[in-house]
Amino acid sequence: MGHPKNVAEHVLDRLAAWGVHRFYGYPGDGIGGIFTALPKREDAEFVQVRHEETAAFAASADVKYGGSPIGCCAVTSGPGAIHALNGLYDAKLDHQPVVALLGHTAQTAQAGGYYQEVDLPTLCADVGGYVAEVKDPSQVRHIVDRACRTALADRTVAVVILPSDVLEQGAVPEPPDAHGYYRTSAVPSTTPGAPPAEALRAAAEVLNAGEKVAILAGAGAFGASTELTEVANKLGAGLSTALLGKGVVDDRSPWNTGAIGLLGTTASWHLMRECDTLLIVGSTMPYTEYYPAPGQARAVQIDVDGSRCGIRYDTEVNLTGDSAATLAALLPLLAERADHRWRDHVERWTASWRDYSQQRAHEHTTALNPELVVRELSDRLPDDALVAADCGTATSWYARDLALKPGQRGSLSGTLLSMGGAMPYALAAKTAHPSRPVVALVGDGAMQMNGVNELITVARYWQSWADPRLVVLVLSNDDLSYVSWETRGMLGEPPDPQSQAVPDVPYAQWAKLLGLDGTELRDRSAIGSVWDRALAADRPFVIDAKVDKDIPLVPPHVTLQQALNTARSQAAGDPDALSIIANGVRETVGAKARSLLGLAPKE
Repeated sequence: MGHPKNVAEHVLDRLAAWGVHRFYGYPGDGIGGIFTALPKREDAEFVQVRHEETAAFAASADVKYGGSPIGCCAVTSGPGAIHALNGLYDAKLDHQPVVALLGHTAQTAQAGGYYQEVDLPTLCADVGGYVAEVKDPSQVRHIVDRACRTALADRTVAVVILPSDVLEQGAVPEPPDAHGYYRTSAVPSTTPGAPPAEALRAAAEVLNAGEKVAILAGAGAFGASTELTEVANKLGAGLSTALLGKGVVDDRSPWNTGAIGLLGTTASWHLMRECDTLLIVGSTMPYTEYYPAPGQARAVQIDVDGSRCGIRYDTEVNLTGDSAATLAALLPLLAERADHRWRDHVERWTASWRDYSQQRAHEHTTALNPELVVRELSDRLPDDALVAADCGTATSWYARDLALKPGQRGSLSGTLLSMGGAMPYALAAKTAHPSRPVVALVGDGAMQMNGVNELITVARYWQSWADPRLVVLVLSNDDLSYVSWETRGMLGEPPDPQSQAVPDVPYAQWAKLLGLDGTELRDRSAIGSVWDRALAADRPFVIDAKVDKDIPLVPPHVTLQQALNTARSQAAGDPDALSIIANGVRETVGAKARSLLGLAPKE
């Protein structure tokens, strides 16, 4: 393009050198220079969303789904930047490289109490691994370069603050060879490979000494599925996955015990509580009570960031390196297991859990059983589908009832666990891969947060997608049901309808008003046919599934306190107690709790 005419064009030029060609955002005068420069470029794509939070979520998700090397959002000053914070924290906590371009009050007006003036460096000090304000055109090159390098190297958020008047200033494309200037590079740094041989031998010694090996895989194991499978088979190990690691190994594998943690499976609970050796690959799952008991297992951890090793369990060997390269280097050092009794145990636990889960999903409930609705998607999910899950009960059914196989990919706001993430994630997945089908699993609370608005964005862009299929499943139960169950299980109190109930909204009708398609789902016998219709639709499709809110979220291991608290909530006049009992779901928290307290079901 030749020399940039102003700072805004220079910023976009430098970002392009780092491979940043897609921008999610919403315009405003504080960032106006960027939005004036974007249409002039043939190498830039802009996605206008309905809210700045969505822009930041989408920037994070774009990287998670393998779209862009660095996600990027561009939002205006003051309220725009504040709105974006939630999505930026999602990127920070899930270690995704994102550069945020934040407009700012003109320098001539700063510190004068101007409209929309916010102290952006202070605001972003926690979320940003690197935060810098461009105050002079000569700074553009080294600030953008360092922002991108930091985002990639540290897998974090970098914030570039752009005052509106500076964006219009003439740029300095080539820094002079003079004191006080920098000449920086737009070439990414290399990433870690395999650890030193001595460290690998130490890890192999620990793993070879174990008779009952368990593997915990997280998001850092993506890209190492083949190597992970080979190591697991050689060690005769069972494998469980953190929420962000779901799908790293085929969910249908008999030795994959599934999710770990509060939303995990009983098979994963037994795996961790009975192993004598633990290999952690790319995970810092924070619920330490779901790891082996202290002192129970010898442990090895692999992570690309050494600072994240040994912070959840007392590991004996910590390997800093790329997961695929490290596992590949470790494999020849591992002893082949001749005794398969441990793997047989793991496969029995897994089969037992799957039988129980299948029966639980097919229990007849007052309204539709949400587990059955999600489970019926598994065998119908296209081989190359991308899935986005929201925070809430949708997360539970995604973790437990949806089986992902190789070629499919799911994701969500995994560590921040923010409601309202699924629709931005689905938009990013579809934007990054317009030829692949996308499915979003969303609770009605999250759908009302931003989903109904972002359907407008879907309506704006869907005709440009090579494959028009984006299916949004709304698990509609008129209740913030995950929080309702937390209130019962953690506080021992019945949920308050004034805070927990949400309005009934005709989501499918709204989709049709926007030129999309959709249907309301109430009939159990129609679940499969509705999924078939949605996945064959010639445009985005909303399934408004009227599901039961009183399906207990049974933890993989019910503690006495959880059971007692749930029983107390029912004894204290829980308005849904009768429905919970009437649903007849096997081994529910409520049933266990009543048994422990000697309470008879209410008449």
